[in-house]
Amino acid sequence: MTAAGEISRRHWRSRRAVLLVAVLAVVVGTVLALVVRRPGQPSTQPLPLHKVGEISLPGDTSRFDYASLDAERGLLFIAHLGASEVIEVDIRTHRVVRTIGNLSQVHGVLVVPALHRVYATATGSNTLISLDEDTGAVLNQAPTGDYPDGLAYDPHRNAIWTTNESGGSETVVDAATGAVKGTVDLGGDAGNVAYDATADRMLVDVQGHNELAVIDPGTLSVTRRVPLPGCDHDHGLALDSAGRMAFVACDGNATLLTIDLGTWQVTGTADVGQDPDVLAYDRQAHRLYVAAESGTVTVLDERARTATVVGSGHLADGAHVVAVDPTTHHSFYPVPHGADGHPVLLEEAVVQ
Repeated sequence: MTAAGEISRRHWRSRRAVLLVAVLAVVVGTVLALVVRRPGQPSTQPLPLHKVGEISLPGDTSRFDYASLDAERGLLFIAHLGASEVIEVDIRTHRVVRTIGNLSQVHGVLVVPALHRVYATATGSNTLISLDEDTGAVLNQAPTGDYPDGLAYDPHRNAIWTTNESGGSETVVDAATGAVKGTVDLGGDAGNVAYDATADRMLVDVQGHNELAVIDPGTLSVTRRVPLPGCDHDHGLALDSAGRMAFVACDGNATLLTIDLGTWQVTGTADVGQDPDVLAYDRQAHRLYVAAESGTVTVLDERARTATVVGSGHLADGAHVVAVDPTTHHSFYPVPHGADGHPVLLEEAVVQ
């Protein structure tokens, strides 16, 4: 064999080796892509929702935040953060009832039907504002910690709990008078708060430490800290108090955890949309909705004490807020841009 021939063979062997490595890399990559889903790619099942209708909303196309429903009266209260106002919508007649303005950077909103009051966190002024549900009038205001966000109601003590996200605390306010009853230091940035009616205790996401704080509302003391393995930055929170389960959304790794409230163990983990934010649980249907900043909505059914993904998909840009009507089982999503470019409230039903 000539020297030229030997060089040619070595050249071919070298090229063949490179090609084999390249092919192997493609095969391995394809297999991994099929087996491992990236965060924010929660399900191969499509979003099991179909549009029932939409309601035009007033104001500009700035950010919406939380929403809260008085199911008996069919009144939905939506925090329009960017416009510093709360929009009240009658979901039965599909019309806007009123807009309540001058609520500086309103984040959280919570209607308490038994009191005929609506509570809103004004992050721009670090205050909790109490509104008359029937007229929209401001009744009183209370100071909070830094960056008040989510809200919960304790009916036994007639108290509103306000999560101070960057303040790392809970401010507890008398629901009738607006007087501050106390503060609970959480020791880290706080996520959402919820009242466990069955056990008479408050649960709070401590997103700075990836844990769930259990608080005695009588003594305003943290009685337990529950670690959340597999969770990065727990922010969203919803409870099935009667079923003894908590649902925790981790926006750092697009994960939903199901927690057994009896054993404090994680009973299930599911992928949801990127940057999950607001959760809504339909207790009658045993169905959970997770709305993400990415506009992805994930629908999960509670089965065998865990939340199982039914389907997931992009609903609309800005669809990170959800409320559910337990009577019709319809879900509602305020979004900045509808088909005509103006803000709308989307009404969706589960495909049967």
